Amino acid sequence: MNSFLLTNATLPGGSASDILIVDGRFAQVAPNLALSQDGTARVLDLTGCVLLPGFVDLHTHLREPGREDAETVASGSRAGAKGGFTALSAMANTFPVADTAGVVEQVFRLGKLCGLLDVFPIGAVTQGIAGKHLAELGAMADSAAHVRVFSDDGNCVFDPMVMRRALEYVKQFGGVIAQHAQEPTLTQGAQMNEGIVSSRLGLKGWPAVAEEAIIARDVLLADHVQSRVHICHLTTAGGVEIVRWAKARGIQVSAEVTPHHLLLTDEKAISFDPIYKVNPPLRTHSDVMALREGLADGTIDIVATDHAPHPNENKECEWQEAAFGMLGLETAYSILQATMIDTKLMGWSDLADRMSTAPARIGGYSQQGQGLTVGGPAHLVAVNPHKSWTVDRDLLQSRSRNTPYHGIELPGQVVATFFNGIPTLLEGELTTEVSAHG
Repeated sequence: MNSFLLTNATLPGGSASDILIVDGRFAQVAPNLALSQDGTARVLDLTGCVLLPGFVDLHTHLREPGREDAETVASGSRAGAKGGFTALSAMANTFPVADTAGVVEQVFRLGKLCGLLDVFPIGAVTQGIAGKHLAELGAMADSAAHVRVFSDDGNCVFDPMVMRRALEYVKQFGGVIAQHAQEPTLTQGAQMNEGIVSSRLGLKGWPAVAEEAIIARDVLLADHVQSRVHICHLTTAGGVEIVRWAKARGIQVSAEVTPHHLLLTDEKAISFDPIYKVNPPLRTHSDVMALREGLADGTIDIVATDHAPHPNENKECEWQEAAFGMLGLETAYSILQATMIDTKLMGWSDLADRMSTAPARIGGYSQQGQGLTVGGPAHLVAVNPHKSWTVDRDLLQSRSRNTPYHGIELPGQVVATFFNGIPTLLEGELTTEVSAHG
């Protein structure tokens, strides 16, 4: 069936409307469309639901190639569809590293083969994400993957001259450098946020200044060469202030925050459960509040999951030996509802911007169509803010199970996801179209 009629949906601005999808595109957006239809469209009643543009994640670890035991492009795409995403940006720290046109094209084609959502590879800034020599930035930009975002995420581009050259290089094709802000000499052996809790637990601390120093340096470099820098997974109140200052000066900086940094604090480490070990670390309650405020007022541009799957053996061990990272795709929307919508810090239009429109713009994906616009591709998600669900790690679509929310009831549920007008999720269940694509 090539047409769908979505009835009684609430749009981000608060108005009620029907949506007609024909041949993968929005054909009509208006009230009471059901009265004029001839019955050929499949009707979905979305009473009580909010209809949003499909979510875009600018920071996803899909692990393929090289760590398919943790995740694959296919399993990550299934997790993304379940979470309401219609585009994922695959980070470059794979094995081999995505630092050549060949590797990014492999990831891009795996995403096309899966067909559940768009997979946009992120290219490495430096060869082997080692921080010494620039990777094939131009070749990756000119490849079939059309890479526009580059990051050594997992490592900081620490050498200021290398960072400057990267910022200068990507200007020629409108690219952006996404920086993992971590001053390495201040974080050697660090296990969690430096503060009262780390002192009590005897774990080596990760000071906020290690993040803030790199953010400050890089916004000044971006200003100096008139290029774009994006700050990955911002976690500190000081970092928010630096970005706010830079934007006030007209510097081309954008920033992201993860759902877990909007909700969880370093006090979770008291359990010594490595599920809460992430990079950058969970910070203090005051940092969490500053991050929420920064996201609400637009200082922080987007929400990005930093979805970081790991097999059990890498997380179910002593804290010091455990890998950094946690899952995020399937729970992101619910965490945003809990922290930003239910608290009245943001409205639905704000959420649509932070989770869809703005990440698409920053990543250079806007040409893919990211809005509920007649004639545009039908990438959308329907959420029911009145429903809740309990996270069960064994029912997640990811190959890994390292979620910190297992057994926790979360507000809001993704009930439908459409990619190019085809449902990949209906009433919270993956469709036959999903299983047919692997």
